Amino acid sequence: MTAPRRPNRHYEYVDDGPAIYTDSFATIRREARLGHLPGNAERLAVRMIHGTGQVGLADDLVVHPDLVPAARAALEDGAPILCDARMVAAGVTASRLPGDNEVLCFLGDARVPDLAREWGTTRTAAAVSLWEPLLEGAVVAVGNAPTALFHLLEMLVDGAPRPAAIVGCPVGFIGAAESKQALTEFADRHGTDIPYVTVRGRRGGSAMTSSALNALAKEEE
Repeated sequence: MTAPRRPNRHYEYVDDGPAIYTDSFATIRREARLGHLPGNAERLAVRMIHGTGQVGLADDLVVHPDLVPAARAALEDGAPILCDARMVAAGVTASRLPGDNEVLCFLGDARVPDLAREWGTTRTAAAVSLWEPLLEGAVVAVGNAPTALFHLLEMLVDGAPRPAAIVGCPVGFIGAAESKQALTEFADRHGTDIPYVTVRGRRGGSAMTSSALNALAKEEE
């Protein structure tokens, strides 16, 4: 096989990986408004902004004051990370995980299609039901389907085990903003205070969610 050949340099750009990270985080801190967030959530916010390229994301972030310590302690104790989408799971950097944590997504489970048909819901929501045996003390991450976040909250109202933390950043035009609003109101409405991070409105997605998980897994940037 022929050895790969580097092309001639035709553009001026930074190609030093560590320097790119350092300069990116410095740029975010210069440009983003982070003062309304808990002090321990600054690095979380910076990573989420970095994962989306949207400095204005900071204005819509809502972070429970206990989210960072609760999630990090759970991960250090070996808690699993339960993801609604494969892309969220794939975005978690294994080398940052402190407790040899399992990163799980049940969307491909053979039971899911039948459950979704029986219940008249999305497959992503049906897959969330399979989290229940692992839910106690877990870190859960919803970065795709609003129905998955609604389904999780309904499970918790009905007495499902309590996770250590929720990263709730589903994306979309139907139900995304509403599901995240329900997450922010959950403690007041139902008396169960679970640390969370979310972003108001329609924005969200796998990259944002996995960036949050990577920040929670390890303090160092």
